Order: sequence, then C-alpha cells, then structure tokens
Amino acid sequence: MSINPSPNLTPEFSRTHKVDQIARLAGKLHIAAKQPERDALAQRFGLAALDRLEADYGVANEDGAIVARGRVRAELAQPCVATGVPVPETIDSDFILRFVVESEDVQAADELELDAEDCDTIGYDGHVIDMGEAVAETMALAMTPFPRAPDADAYLKEAGVLSEEQASPFAALLALKGKE
Repeated sequence: MSINPSPNLTPEFSRTHKVDQIARLAGKLHIAAKQPERDALAQRFGLAALDRLEADYGVANEDGAIVARGRVRAELAQPCVATGVPVPETIDSDFILRFVVESEDVQAADELELDAEDCDTIGYDGHVIDMGEAVAETMALAMTPFPRAPDADAYLKEAGVLSEEQASPFAALLALKGKE
C-alpha cells in the first residue's frame, strides 16, 4: 500500500512505535499532523490544502503481525480535475492495518498474488512501525480519485470537451443514423 515516493526518504508525518513496546501501549492512541507536516503531505499528494489530519487507534500483536485498528479524520481540498479550483473534502473513516515483517523473499519475487485482505497489509522492518505514514497513506487512499467542482461540467462543455454520453460509440452510431 505504499505511496511514499522512495523508501529511503523520511516520511513527512512520522509517528513510530517500537514493536517490542506494543504490549505496553494500552488504550487508544492519538496522533495529529502539525502544520509543517500537513504542508509537506499536501505537496506530496498534490492537494490544494490539508487543514487537518489525525487518527485515534489501538495497536496489538495478533498472529505474528501488528494490527492497528482506528479512525482517520482529515479536512482537505484537492484541485478539480477540470477547473483546478479547490474541491473541499472531509474524510472520516475506520481502518484496520496489518503490519507484517518484510522478507527478502517477498521483495525479490517477480509476481505476488494479492487478495482483498492484503490491501490493508503494510510491510515493516521487524523493529518499528510508522503509524504516521500509515495514516497518511490511508488518507490518500480514501480521497476522492477525480474531484470535480460544481461547475466542472459547464467548464468542460465550454472548452469543447464531450461528455461521456456524447463520446460513446453509441452516440456516434445515433449521429450516423440521424443523417440517413
């Protein structure tokens, strides 16, 4: 699930937990990105603004993995795909993340089969998990993929861009039929 551009870079929003201390982390934990971290994340994810990013969660050792269950909340704005105008969005979503130790066998594999459960699996070095980075990635995956401002359709029409209905093969056939 990694969106981080390079594994060698330090994440903009890093909140780490040592694996050998997970058992001592009782109850709900809370993390919140500070303004400079939010600014850096906004730049990384191409956002017009990231006004809030926080999470409440618990972590536990389960079946040889570290499992984090919680809720991520964010207030952000993405540029409209048509106009570039910021489109506000609120994210308030539950998550379950499973951290598993990365092995060289998995990294070297040419082909890896994934099922639905693997989508929430994050590899780590066996010593430290980074919940800040995991929360940032969870937010990025929850964002609207192609945000559109309310006036996007009118803007596209004025620019001469066809709608999906106008550009479909059936629309071309209907236009041909109308000429007969």
